[in-house]
Amino acid sequence: MDEVARLKDKSDIQQTILNYAWGIDSRDWKLFRSIFADDLVMDFSSYSGKPASKITGDEWVAGCQAMLPGFDATQHVLTNFMIEVEEDEATAIVYMKAEHFIANVLGDNAHTLGGHYIHKLKRHGERWLIHATTLMVTWSRGNRQVYELARQRVAESGSNTHIS
Repeated sequence: MDEVARLKDKSDIQQTILNYAWGIDSRDWKLFRSIFADDLVMDFSSYSGKPASKITGDEWVAGCQAMLPGFDATQHVLTNFMIEVEEDEATAIVYMKAEHFIANVLGDNAHTLGGHYIHKLKRHGERWLIHATTLMVTWSRGNRQVYELARQRVAESGSNTHIS
């Protein structure tokens, strides 16, 4: 692979991963869905304690839609991209800080996660799609109850867009 093609691949992969954060935070579910393969392995066990799961891209997005719009705001910040490309497969390790804010009367109104993602991607035609994601949480602070409050707000509103 020549240097220009390698740099283009890395740039395309970085954009795919940045669309992960923008899709979640802007509630652009079409954009968010567009970055995932049809079959995924999602491992958020370092935070949730639940084992990695095989899930479809549609199921993953639906799960995000069932909670994230219940927050007043989220902000997923991604930095320090380390991308390795091997032909039509790539691994990207990306530092992350995810802020989740909801005004509530049950204590602190925010929860923050820090750590990194490990994304596994494959080339699909001219695009790179995420096939697997592992979240490695190295620290967190705040009120973990905000996630349940957000789910309740979405369930009560019946909306998967921003709830005010």
